[in-house]
Amino acid sequence: MTWLRSPFAMPHLRDTTRLATARLASARLATALCGLALLSACISPTPTSSPDSARAASEMLALPPMKLFDDRQPAQSHRSNASLARDFLDLTFALETGAELTQFTRFEGPITLRVTGDTIPPSLNHDLTKLLTRLEREAGVTITRVQPQADAAITLETLTLAELSRRAPNTACIVVPNVSSWAEFKRARRAALSWTDVNTRERLSIFIPVDVAPQEIRDCLHEELAQALGPLNDLYRLPDSVFNDDNIHSVLTPFDMLMLRLTYAPELHSGMNRDEVARALPDILARINPVGETLPDTPAKPTPRLWTQSALTAMGRAPLKERLLAAHNAVAIAQAEGWDDTRAGFSWFLLGRLSIATDRPAAYLALTRAAEIYGANPETRFHAAHVAMQLAALALSEHRYEDAYTLSASAIDAARDAENAALLASLMLTEAEALENLGRSSDARALRLDSLGWARYGFGSDEEVRIRAAEIAALAR
Repeated sequence: MTWLRSPFAMPHLRDTTRLATARLASARLATALCGLALLSACISPTPTSSPDSARAASEMLALPPMKLFDDRQPAQSHRSNASLARDFLDLTFALETGAELTQFTRFEGPITLRVTGDTIPPSLNHDLTKLLTRLEREAGVTITRVQPQADAAITLETLTLAELSRRAPNTACIVVPNVSSWAEFKRARRAALSWTDVNTRERLSIFIPVDVAPQEIRDCLHEELAQALGPLNDLYRLPDSVFNDDNIHSVLTPFDMLMLRLTYAPELHSGMNRDEVARALPDILARINPVGETLPDTPAKPTPRLWTQSALTAMGRAPLKERLLAAHNAVAIAQAEGWDDTRAGFSWFLLGRLSIATDRPAAYLALTRAAEIYGANPETRFHAAHVAMQLAALALSEHRYEDAYTLSASAIDAARDAENAALLASLMLTEAEALENLGRSSDARALRLDSLGWARYGFGSDEEVRIRAAEIAALAR
């Protein structure tokens, strides 16, 4: 990955103007789903929700305290060691831009971290402590947190989103080599910030906006700290990793922890070339992941550059017609390649998302196909939960309340396991609306109340929580 974080990881964009005609109702649904889908395929040019629905939600909801995820023991990754070695090399010796890296780099000495900035949210400290504990336990990487005024290998600095956007437009957060503060970053020449010129990682900075939802801060912590420590590339073929621009995973997975454990194996050191690392990997993997020696290898099919460009365009900020064409191209390429993996599911998911406003039958077909692909593999159950949210919202808008209930309820466990509070709250609120319209008002009320603590973590401000609840409630009207 380059020092500039992908602009396609900005979640929670929304526009849910309520309109009367069938065509405009589809547009309303499409823009509502932009807010609920947790993927940046939508643009937000206008305010959300009608005043009446927002006011009703405000009067209805007495918000409970914000909920935080507890520590958990994630399921282990089941990959052959040959596959893991291939993924590690592809992640480590290239940037997202396609530029190749000629040498392996990592921190070679003790790793220290300091947190600076005018405002440090309590949720940041909670999530950072949890992450550092996981890194030591699961990846064998010890990071010592030091005082803000002390020198540190890694500086994590908070700032406003507006300030970040002035220097790095369209980014959620960034990791930058060779600097130790935002002020130094602004003064530095871009050539000095190139990962291609790093020989050994000695000091770098992560810049995170503080005026966003706690979940977005947490997601930045995981993605940027992982890339500060290890791989700099993203691969769309990975079904279970934050090192993937589909942005489905935002909390480090067992696969990611294994990649970081490999990065800091004693057999490796900065300056090694790709062939030298490749020769060392089989013995390292046999030692740290013996179960992978017994698993069959499935060769990885390469991702054509045209498919990547199509996916990026579909997720971008181009006019809808252009993004739809790009999504159709992604599906066509996936079919031509014979894929049945996460790239195929993502192609159909993008097409379904983008078709809602203009062609609902096509949206159903695409989302159903995405659900079939994702549902066939336990490694993509989190992906399937995102699709279920789309289909549940569609069902709710068409007053198919049993379907809305079944779809949303079936995805809740996956959203919780993924620690995606925004998706979890959206599913719970959708299920609550379905229950309300099925005559189960008491169950709906309890579920709605339970969802709101997660919504405060996933969406941020009380106003935003109430707007999101109003958006979902409006779908059922």
